[in-house]
Amino acid sequence: MKQRTLCIIKPDGVSQGVAGKILARLEAAGFTILGLKMIHLSKREAESFYSVHRERPFFGSLTDFMSSGPSVVLVLEKDGAIASLRELMGATDPAKAAEGTIRKEFATDVEHNVIHGSDSPESAAIEIPYFFSSLELHSR
Repeated sequence: MKQRTLCIIKPDGVSQGVAGKILARLEAAGFTILGLKMIHLSKREAESFYSVHRERPFFGSLTDFMSSGPSVVLVLEKDGAIASLRELMGATDPAKAAEGTIRKEFATDVEHNVIHGSDSPESAAIEIPYFFSSLELHSR
């Protein structure tokens, strides 16, 4: 069944100049890009997006990082998109990520891990409209 997920190429991926390589990997993995744009989150926008982590010790550094530069946000679609993207991304800690994953190849550490993907259909349902209106999404 076709499923949608949010994907973010984080500020470190953009600043490293690997956003195009990551996009190519996503397309090669069979994802259809339904929406894509470059944004620069404010600190407040990053805090709102990551509000589920507000009580976690890394919240401040996460939101500082996510508001430190531009990101590329995408809506991706394919059968089992959420699990498929998470597998392609690899473990949050690139040192523990499997060979061939995006984080193993491009991430530098747990906080600078180049990519975000929704972790559940419920998260995707909240995350996608945070960045995209229905008018901005191409449907196939």
